Amino acid sequence: MNSPYTAAIALGSNLGDREENLRAAVARIRSLGRVTAVSTFHRTAPVGLTDQPDFLNAALLLQTNRPPAEILRKLLAIERSLGRDRSHSTPNGPRTLDLDLLLAADAVLNTPALTLPHPRMAERRFVLAPLAEIAPKMVHPTLHRTIAQLLATL
Repeated sequence: MNSPYTAAIALGSNLGDREENLRAAVARIRSLGRVTAVSTFHRTAPVGLTDQPDFLNAALLLQTNRPPAEILRKLLAIERSLGRDRSHSTPNGPRTLDLDLLLAADAVLNTPALTLPHPRMAERRFVLAPLAEIAPKMVHPTLHRTIAQLLATL
């Protein structure tokens, strides 16, 4: 993807100063392109492993020309720089920061490192609600439904 496209990124935090963690992540993501929209922060209960603090979740849109795999690498580096160690954390457990690349234009990828669109985004209200706030008409490239339509089915 050498020409500019829009990527959708989900953000979450439930450890430390959650709001500051999200604001710091947004600031660092700005180095990857032009952030064109950021949702409000949504307080959500944890899913799966429920014995942990509530999350703050958000979504943002990034105009970029970087390849999706590079975006993912940079997002993981931002997580690490803000205190997340994926190698020693419980899956779906508490975390200072969680950044997920949800969509990269209409790209459909399935590699060991990256699956696009994000495989569980259509099942997650905590992802779809913030994304619908800033991109309700964005279309999921394999389900062929808008983010608003996906949210309405949950």
